[in-house]
Amino acid sequence: MNPEQNIHTDNEVLVKVEGLSKKFCKDLKTSLWYGVKDLMTGIGGSTNERELRPKEFWAVKDINFELRRGECLGLIGHNGAGKSTLLKILNGLINPDAGKVTIKGRVGALIELGAGFNPILSGRENIYNNGAILGFTRQGIDQKLEEIIDFAELEEFIDMPVQHYSSGMKVRLGFAVAAQMEPDVLIIDEVLAVGDLGFVLKCFKTIDRILPNTAIIFVSHNMPMVSRICTQIMLMDKGISKFNGSDISSAIDLYYTRFSNNNSNVIFDSGQLSIIEVKIINNLIEQKEISDIYWKEDLILAFKIKSLGLKEIPIFKITIFDKELRPVALLEPNEKEDNLKIEDSIINFTVLHEKTQLSKGVYSVNLSVESIKGTPLYRINNILAFQVYHNVDVWQPFLLQSNFSNNIKK
Repeated sequence: MNPEQNIHTDNEVLVKVEGLSKKFCKDLKTSLWYGVKDLMTGIGGSTNERELRPKEFWAVKDINFELRRGECLGLIGHNGAGKSTLLKILNGLINPDAGKVTIKGRVGALIELGAGFNPILSGRENIYNNGAILGFTRQGIDQKLEEIIDFAELEEFIDMPVQHYSSGMKVRLGFAVAAQMEPDVLIIDEVLAVGDLGFVLKCFKTIDRILPNTAIIFVSHNMPMVSRICTQIMLMDKGISKFNGSDISSAIDLYYTRFSNNNSNVIFDSGQLSIIEVKIINNLIEQKEISDIYWKEDLILAFKIKSLGLKEIPIFKITIFDKELRPVALLEPNEKEDNLKIEDSIINFTVLHEKTQLSKGVYSVNLSVESIKGTPLYRINNILAFQVYHNVDVWQPFLLQSNFSNNIKK
């Protein structure tokens, strides 16, 4: 079939991954020795799964999924989860140790910044090279050349060697080539994080346009981006698929839970106080590592702090961060009129925020303590995490209560 013909079947499976596994060795010398032994025993290049040997680990272990035309798989996970290894196997850059990958049609990939570009060739020459790899004739590339250059916004630099391009210029050219050639399968790694906001928005418009005829694998640490375009999602951790399905919000919650389970981080400690306990006392569900509250429920934080020589009650500043680790709210600090006391070197107090209208999601709490004169005494990040429940998923930090009515009051 001519690769420039857009002939396809609706709902066609374009990517099928079955039992995919890949192992690596932590030590170079040991890895080379294992390679020699495998060649000598005649099993080099075998896709049969073998037991791990000393210093080996599974970078990818028993991954299975199908991706159809018109679907976008969000591949998420923290650094070292195995995402890049999986992408390189899908793109044919490395071979798996076990399992099978079946991909139909042309594959466009942006898996590393500048990957696939010859640095000594110009941007124009690289467009022709990449188009030829995708199976296009020179005439076919000629027809798309101006569109690619216009999209990449590189008219003045298109005949300059790619090695002199900035990171943003490489991203623009790489995405322009991959998207404007309209491949059957498009693989996008974290590279869009390098682009400016205007270009990223343009990329998403292009993804919306080509998605009905394409299967997309999208890797990102930006969860709003994942939620924006993905129809399926896979959460990877240490090479293993921890979640695979269409419930995007549940997978994202699992992704953020790992942040919330990290140990608290003391940033500054003057030695004048210590935190004994911080908890949410109004959650109606059995206590977990992350406390639960419902939208419009009161948020009540209880603090128990030991004074190590404080002469007077300090100022407590409590900041709430969302799952993207952005500060979304500051609870009003205490004042002298609040009548907090130090009793037996202990400060017990609660902080009430009525009718919480934070949108659904996981939040973390940072605490900063200052003297009355503003001298820093203590600062700790992620001292507590809580989750707001609601039946609506939104990415705005607040879901404000509102009432709609036909009545117009003058």
